Amino acid sequence: MGLTGIQIFKMLPKTNCGECGIPTCLAFAMNLASGKAELDACPYVSDEAREALAEASAPPIRQVAIGAGVRAFKIGGETVMFRHEKTFFNPTAIAALVTSDTDPDTVDKKLKAWNALQFERVGLNLRPELVALKDVNGDGSAFAATAKKIAQESEFNLVLMTGNLDAMKAAVEACAFKKPLLYAATAENAEDMGNLAKEKGLPLAVKADSVENLIALSDKLTGMGIRDLVLDSGSRDLKQLFQDQVVTRRAPLKAGNRSLGFPTIAFPCEMAGNLDVETVIASLLIAKYAGIVVLSDFRGDSLFPLLVERLNLFTDPQRPMTVTQGIYEINGPDENSPVLVTTTSR
Repeated sequence: MGLTGIQIFKMLPKTNCGECGIPTCLAFAMNLASGKAELDACPYVSDEAREALAEASAPPIRQVAIGAGVRAFKIGGETVMFRHEKTFFNPTAIAALVTSDTDPDTVDKKLKAWNALQFERVGLNLRPELVALKDVNGDGSAFAATAKKIAQESEFNLVLMTGNLDAMKAAVEACAFKKPLLYAATAENAEDMGNLAKEKGLPLAVKADSVENLIALSDKLTGMGIRDLVLDSGSRDLKQLFQDQVVTRRAPLKAGNRSLGFPTIAFPCEMAGNLDVETVIASLLIAKYAGIVVLSDFRGDSLFPLLVERLNLFTDPQRPMTVTQGIYEINGPDENSPVLVTTTSR
């Protein structure tokens, strides 16, 4: 953060109106400084102060909104390297891969099976958010048709994966209402992809072959006025990817490097030959520090532990998960059933 809570407070109207949902302007300023409030919540801040505070109060890693509907989500917006320092805010989104040459009946079956993978835990509904649709043969019409099918017939949001500009345009036209993530701008197509993302107001993934080259691409795209970026360093080697993830997280937080101040996307589906190994890799990347992980498939025994890991990591350590006290029946018990007793330690 560029400003402290007191410095921010001096620029606020000091009306203590409470319309932001926080009782006093000082408390609002402290929340703003710590990343727990947004400046737009104050209806009376002056245009001059808004301009001065917008950049200073923004988290060092930009928060990027992806998708629409019940599975819309945000990634990024993080302010610390380690969860125990304060908290992590926006949970890693989990995606499964579909290729553009998959026949419609198979897509139907996948979407139906994947949508059923929802799990209740501590009163929350845990589920994946995304389908990553990959163009594998350059058939723009098939790519667009599958994108439209996923967008219109499921709750899932999309990552559109193609380097073909015409195919991307066709798919965007088919599913823009779902606010898909465009993947990816590269050194070869950055200007074209950037212009498309800017025109449609969509988030854009950036792929390079190293963190250093990622900086150059990021600077080019932000120079075009594009702010909602998601970064892919290009590595599919586990050791190198781990290093890239840490460097990409550390640079904006510790060195103020805004070129890397964006969430990341990673592809366990391109790093292993089976879903079990992909799941292990994904578990590492959820902790360190991917905004999105893409698997080759969703399967209950793989997905559930990832969702629980994500829930645990992104729960405020100062406010642990709790369950409302009471008696809970499991599988129709009778007078002969065992009784399990649990309590929160004090």
